[in-house]
Amino acid sequence: QVQLVESGGGLVQAGGSLRLSCAASGSFSRYAMGWFRQAPGKEREFVAAISRSADITYYADSVKGRFTISRDNAKSTVYLQMNSLKPEDTAVYYCAADAGYSDRMKPHGYDYWGQGNQVTVSS
Repeated sequence: QVQLVESGGGLVQAGGSLRLSCAASGSFSRYAMGWFRQAPGKEREFVAAISRSADITYYADSVKGRFTISRDNAKSTVYLQMNSLKPEDTAVYYCAADAGYSDRMKPHGYDYWGQGNQVTVSS
């Protein structure tokens, strides 16, 4: 089992940057990791994912070229660097861990979730 604690959200102006962190307990390197987000009144949507050894990454089209997912297995932490932020990026961001080999882009493929972290981008 793994526990996930997110940090790094906040308020930023459009065009700015934020870095989210997600610290994990347990055997972090055993899990593929993902980031999702959920805006008010909308379904939770995929943002980015990274394989256990960090050799494969996946991105939603809406964030490709602006966001970068990375992980440091020695620190048991996954990151989401968000640049060129837009108001439509405003949401609660969640990190998630997958113990298996599920669909990286679907929420149901993940076994553990963080508590969520608010990101607000003002225009």
